[in-house]
Amino acid sequence: MANLSPLAEELSCCICLELFREPVTTPCGHNFCGSCLRDSWSGAGAPFRCPQCRAVYAARPQLQKNTVLCNLVEQFLRTEPGRALAAAAAAAAADWTPPGRAAPASPAAPVACDHCLQEAAVKTCLVCMASFCPEHLRPHLDSPAFRDHPLQPPIPDLLRRKCPQHNRLREFFCPEHGECICHICLVEHKTCSVAPLSQATADLENKLKHKLTIMHSHFNGASKALEDVRAKQQGVQDVVNRKVEQVRQEYLEIKALIDASETNFISKIKEEEVRVSSKYDSIYQILMKKRSEIQSLKSDIEQSLANGDEYEFLEKAAKLQGASSKPVYIPKVELDHELMKGVYQSTLELKNELRQILKQIHEKKPQEPCNSGDSGDCGTESSSKPSRPMKKTPQEKKSKKPSPGSAPTSTVKLPTFGAPGQSEDLKPTVSDAKASSAQPSFTSIKDKLLATFLAMSRSELQEYSARIILDYNTAHNKVALTDSFTTASVADVPQNYRSHPQRFTYCSQVLSLHCYKKGIHYWEVELGRNNFCGVGVCYGSMDRQGPESRIGRNSKSWCVEWFNNKISAWHNNVEKTLPSTKATRVGVLLNCDHGFVIFFAVPEKVHLLYKFKVDFTEALYPAFWVFSAGTSLSICSSK
Repeated sequence: MANLSPLAEELSCCICLELFREPVTTPCGHNFCGSCLRDSWSGAGAPFRCPQCRAVYAARPQLQKNTVLCNLVEQFLRTEPGRALAAAAAAAAADWTPPGRAAPASPAAPVACDHCLQEAAVKTCLVCMASFCPEHLRPHLDSPAFRDHPLQPPIPDLLRRKCPQHNRLREFFCPEHGECICHICLVEHKTCSVAPLSQATADLENKLKHKLTIMHSHFNGASKALEDVRAKQQGVQDVVNRKVEQVRQEYLEIKALIDASETNFISKIKEEEVRVSSKYDSIYQILMKKRSEIQSLKSDIEQSLANGDEYEFLEKAAKLQGASSKPVYIPKVELDHELMKGVYQSTLELKNELRQILKQIHEKKPQEPCNSGDSGDCGTESSSKPSRPMKKTPQEKKSKKPSPGSAPTSTVKLPTFGAPGQSEDLKPTVSDAKASSAQPSFTSIKDKLLATFLAMSRSELQEYSARIILDYNTAHNKVALTDSFTTASVADVPQNYRSHPQRFTYCSQVLSLHCYKKGIHYWEVELGRNNFCGVGVCYGSMDRQGPESRIGRNSKSWCVEWFNNKISAWHNNVEKTLPSTKATRVGVLLNCDHGFVIFFAVPEKVHLLYKFKVDFTEALYPAFWVFSAGTSLSICSSK
């Protein structure tokens, strides 16, 4: 029989974590137990929110029972896993009995006589609404005028128990209005289901015991879910730690070779930069001197024109007229493009050679089934681990700081947004591994390269740091730019920016001044007060007007968004809800050459928020969205 645990999760209420009981569906499409949702909304007034997606409803929605989902739950309970689940829940409930209601506390002191205020009362008159001692009770016993006054044992706290409107003892309870009433109030509550106090007490006691039993079951379910999540999380960490250690060992030799080659090529480019920069420095000094001379001559002419003495003016003007003034000339200085081309060509040849070798390795290496006894070995796309690591040729070596076309050996699979049919499990199945071997080698290299970046430390990611400056010409009028255009916040008053075709006019957003078409770039963003903000990337051709201009709500942008306590990944107006994090700093890694952008939460150690795999077709701009007053985003220094 197929494993039905995923089906059980789909048929469970996200509030009580148990199978649906009389499920209802909200207008936003989410399902809950009817009682759970009513309890969730009972203590809150308008507006009402969906407990799952936080959608807002001005009025309380009219909920209808979801009969289809109810039938599915009943069918699931007939299966063996369903019966086991129900039996476990029943056993847990049978081991616990809700406590009974405590007995009413006996009065600490006797009730005083309302007439003399000294002696203890022996009876309370329900007509006079007063308590009397034996002496002052005598008229009620002897006089015929008081025969129709009902008497009963002394009632403590009589003022609290009598109806303030009719001055009668409150002997009934109205559940619709949640208040105790007297027999005269029954006229006003004739449409309500009024009951005597004793009966109402018993009914509410039974209901609260039932609710307490359900809450106990919910608590047990939540405790078990917490244990399961921690166990799964620990299992994932163990698998990842083993794989990371294996990859690091393999990369020790690769790093030495690639770092030496990289240092050699970069030093040649830097030397050329120094040569050209020194020439530009000389030209700059000459131009500074030339500008000073022009400024001096300009000042002399202006001073001469301001002189009212005709004799002095003629003398100075004749000299100034003969002074030479030539336009500024900038000599032509260029980089050695042949050298730059040669360095790039050598790097490209290394990449192509590496790709070819890896392709041959994948074609020759057979795919073997994963060992079901060790879930950790199911996380790779290659065959089972050899007894001794294979020695690699120098062309196969590649550092953890990859250059374009590199092929790292880590193959951890993580959720990918917008990739239909792709598993979100950390451990791919055998069919996934076989399908991966049939893909072009370049796709396999991209996946391995992506896994390498996912395993990097923060210091390694910061080697790709990019300097981000916010573009004044794109900022919405509600966005204030401060700190040398590195902080964006929601302004208290409109900024009155001048009109510009690139400016956002609908959403409070701003883009970076620079875009990226090639290379690998990393930046970090500190989230300020209030969690109503977004961080992402977009094409420069993205709309600047209308609802579709918001990042993530179109096909030309990708982002992670904080909306109150909810974190989501957005692309093409499709949302993916993410686990919450307390981190207030976000790292963004953009790899234009291999087509992916990764969002990290950056506390002391980085961990993945989300990643997008896209074949980018245009240059990409870092994009930022701020919404509510007080929200701010700050670009962290690349240092």
